[in-house]
Amino acid sequence: MKYNKKSLTKSTLLELYKALKKPRLIEEKMLSLLRQGKISKWFSGIGQEAISVGCTMALNEDEMIFPMHRNLGVFTTRNIPFERLFGQWQGKDLGFTKGRDRSFHFGTLDYNVVGMISHLGPQLSLASGVALGYKLRKEAKVSLAFTGEGGTSEGEFHEALNVAAVWSLPVIFVIENNGYGLSTPVSEQYACKDLAERGIGYGMESVILDGNNILEVYNGISKIAKSIRKKPRPVLVEMKTFRMRGHEEASGTKYVPKKLMEEWAKKDPISNFENYLITEQVISLDEIQSFEKKLKKQIKSALVEADKHSTVTSTIENELSDVYQSFDFEITKPSKSTKTLRYIDAISDGLNEAMLKNEDLVLMGQDIADYGGVFKITDGFVERYGHDRVRNTPLCESAIVGITLGLSFLNIKSMMEMQFADFVSCGFNQIVNNLAKINYRWGHNANVVIRMPAGGGVGAGPFHSQCNEAWFTKTPGLKVVFPSTPEDVKGLLLSSFEDPNPVMFFEHKALYRTLEGEVPEGYYTIPIGKAKLVKEGSNLSIISYGQAVHWAKNYCEENDIDADIVDLRSLQPLDYEAISATIKKTNRVIIFHEDTLFGGIGSEIAAYISEHLFEYVDAPVIRVASLDTPVPFTPSLEKIFLPQERLKTSIKKILEY
Repeated sequence: MKYNKKSLTKSTLLELYKALKKPRLIEEKMLSLLRQGKISKWFSGIGQEAISVGCTMALNEDEMIFPMHRNLGVFTTRNIPFERLFGQWQGKDLGFTKGRDRSFHFGTLDYNVVGMISHLGPQLSLASGVALGYKLRKEAKVSLAFTGEGGTSEGEFHEALNVAAVWSLPVIFVIENNGYGLSTPVSEQYACKDLAERGIGYGMESVILDGNNILEVYNGISKIAKSIRKKPRPVLVEMKTFRMRGHEEASGTKYVPKKLMEEWAKKDPISNFENYLITEQVISLDEIQSFEKKLKKQIKSALVEADKHSTVTSTIENELSDVYQSFDFEITKPSKSTKTLRYIDAISDGLNEAMLKNEDLVLMGQDIADYGGVFKITDGFVERYGHDRVRNTPLCESAIVGITLGLSFLNIKSMMEMQFADFVSCGFNQIVNNLAKINYRWGHNANVVIRMPAGGGVGAGPFHSQCNEAWFTKTPGLKVVFPSTPEDVKGLLLSSFEDPNPVMFFEHKALYRTLEGEVPEGYYTIPIGKAKLVKEGSNLSIISYGQAVHWAKNYCEENDIDADIVDLRSLQPLDYEAISATIKKTNRVIIFHEDTLFGGIGSEIAAYISEHLFEYVDAPVIRVASLDTPVPFTPSLEKIFLPQERLKTSIKKILEY
């Protein structure tokens, strides 16, 4: 292995060497603990240390880095205390996740490190989000994210690189090409000669570095980072290396040809660099042995400290309390001055108020800038707030959701508009596995609002008409809001921007231009999780939300039905007090929603009533919802699909019971 120290000083060479040794000696100790059953899992980075260490040392300490499960060198080079790392791996209370996630699945913004989730690709989008934050703040910084050669096959790899290139984001994407994705060789992972070739297709620079050569890695990344700080843009770096142990220790390496293992063993990044430093008289064998002895002593001492701490224990209350970040919500009362607005205009008005109050709030979505969005909700916003804060996005839903989370790491609030709620499936992983879980996993909130134009009745067919809110009510960590009036849609939208947790904000498209009402002027908020009684009666309760509220109200008023109608407004959290109050009053209940019947929120409410309010009901709990089919296009079929007609027969049935 050839080394070129260029202008590096002896001090820097020694620093690089000592940083290399830390992860190797720690790993050797962890493998011993694994065999003793003191840790449950280990993903070895032996033979790949030069990549983690070289990249981390090339970055400034205040620049964020996104490692994977073989990047122990990132954590040690950032000088995270050994005992905290050991505690993390053993599920101790001095770890970073309170025992809720393992190995390197955590972040610590005190050290500007954000660890992975098991889905691999999402890290790249998070790094792009941080890079966007740096660029918006005009900070000369770069973020860096790792992925493996297997991870480059995921759609998120494409999306993250595409958005970063289009927006010229200051981010380095590092591919650790270590030969195998678990047991699958690179010949079965991609067809191009080198993964670096993919950078050309995204319009970005790309380079190939010897990932086992610490000086090539350090000098190469240092040069790239320095250049990006001056001229923000993404760069793709392929690091050629090899995985010397199994995907994880239980996997073994029997699938690897013996000759290939022997060839790469000769390229070990540490032994080769040691020999080079000895030859260059930078360090002696005695100094190496002395350093190893000292480092092993530190590791042993840190393990003793970690052992003093108990395995994490908790309570039901503690576990539930960390699903969402707590905050002190203060109601901002509406002004007495009102104006008549359509539902759609109330949304636009709310967005405008949020942009005025939060000077760094960023809005993102397909066609939302100069075009004003497909529904024209953000029409004129570019002229008011500029393209930096009102951003058109490529058709990369998953990457944009990840970017919102990256911005949140820098305490920048953002909103993403799904052009149609149906398209959220393309960003599902980021929402349910990153946004929703991050506060519970390691204590950082996802300060994100995702707007979801939803609902049928407009003849838009299976892919533009769904009410898919129930997908998200089942996911702990998300809040789900679905207002039915212009006043509520504005007030709840502003509350969503004040909430530090991820909010899925549903808006019914059919109400956009068909419903108007009096809306308070200026800024005001409505508590998330509080229902509203929109009609009072005594013979029946109808619990509903969204457009179904209006269907129920109109039918009851036209047919003189004496019913309570409760508009839930929020589906997660639910207002169980309001549900209980109306049922105790009328003793009969219909749960009415536009979403399909099976697995809808009505099922959860019905179960709650059966469990907690059984003695108050005098008739069966009835659910009325859309058919369990996709949403059809033809109006005559959509009329059969939607639940209005079935509401009429259900009201008659329950009143006669």
